[in-house]
Amino acid sequence: MQKIKKGDKVLVIKGRYKGKVSEVIKVFPEKNKAIVSKVKVVKVHTRPTQQNPGGIIEKEAPIDISSLKVICSHCNKPTRIGFKFISEGKVRFCKKCGEIIS
Repeated sequence: MQKIKKGDKVLVIKGRYKGKVSEVIKVFPEKNKAIVSKVKVVKVHTRPTQQNPGGIIEKEAPIDISSLKVICSHCNKPTRIGFKFISEGKVRFCKKCGEIIS
């Protein structure tokens, strides 16, 4: 189970984009990276194909998971994530307020 999942609201805590709050689009657990919307936008030069006219396209590049903190939906603060075992199974919880994060 990953601490950061697709759809989580996160705060960037390190690097060039420090302080930016956005949503996780995709997670790569094997590489410890995640794609966050409107963070680390790069320009990619593409060739024209039958479906794509080509040109310079802007898209998000992966950012390291260690540079992100999840924002708790209950206390609205950036927090670390812990795991609890309850009747439903293993769930994530906020280390600040103790509430379960869906």
